[in-house]
Amino acid sequence: MEEFIRAGLGELGLAGRVPDNAPALLARYGEMLLEKNQVMNLTAITQPRDVATLHMLDCAALLGCADFAGKTLIDVGTGAGFPGMALKILVPSLGVTLLDSLAKRLDWLDGVGAGLGLEGLETVHQRAEEAGRGPALRERFDFAAARAVADLRLLCELCLPFVKVGGRFLAMKGPDCGGEIDAALPAIRLLGGEVAARFDYSVPHTQVTHRVVVVEKAAPTPENYPRRWAKMQKAPL
Repeated sequence: MEEFIRAGLGELGLAGRVPDNAPALLARYGEMLLEKNQVMNLTAITQPRDVATLHMLDCAALLGCADFAGKTLIDVGTGAGFPGMALKILVPSLGVTLLDSLAKRLDWLDGVGAGLGLEGLETVHQRAEEAGRGPALRERFDFAAARAVADLRLLCELCLPFVKVGGRFLAMKGPDCGGEIDAALPAIRLLGGEVAARFDYSVPHTQVTHRVVVVEKAAPTPENYPRRWAKMQKAPL
C-alpha cells in the first residue's frame, strides 16, 4: 500500500511537499483501519488498493485547494478519520480536531494517533449541532471539513459555525453537485459564507472524480445557528 500511495501523491503533484514518511504512515493507518474494521463498522471499502485510493489519496487531493501549514482544522463527523487524520499525516503542522458523535470511533482514532506518533491531534465526542453552539469550538478554526453525503444546506449549517471569519469550509462532494450548490446559496449567505471556489480533481489510479466546494466565511454566523438536527432535517435553510 505504501508504494501505491507514494505514486499517487506524485500524480497529485505532492512529491516533495509532504513529509518523506507520509506514505508509510498513511499505509500503516490504512492497515490499522482494515484490522479494526473486522470488529467495528468503520468503512465499506475493504480492499487495500481501494483504501489507498478512495480514502488516502482522495483526502490528499485537498492539499491542492488550500494551504494547511500552521493552521487549524476541525473534521466534522470524522467517522474513521477522513479527511482529518490523513491531512494531519500529510501536514504535521496542521492542528486537527476530530469531531464525532460515537465515542468508540474516537477511542480508536486516539489510539491511531498515538501509534503513529502524531502530535497536535484532538478528538471531541459531541454532536456537531451542539458543539457548534458552544464557545469552546465556535468560530475557532481556520478550516472545517466534511466528507459526508448530507445535503450541502445541512452541511453548511453544521460546519460554518466552527469557522472563524476569513476561514474556509471544505465540503467534499461529487462532481455533479452544481444544482445542490445553487440550492444552498441562500443558506450559505445567511450563515455568513460565500462560495469561493469549486475544486475538481481525479483520484489517482481510479476513474473517480470529486469536487471540493470551498465556502469562505465572510461574516459571523448568527447566534441561533446551528439549529437542532431534527429541525434542520425538517426545514433545511
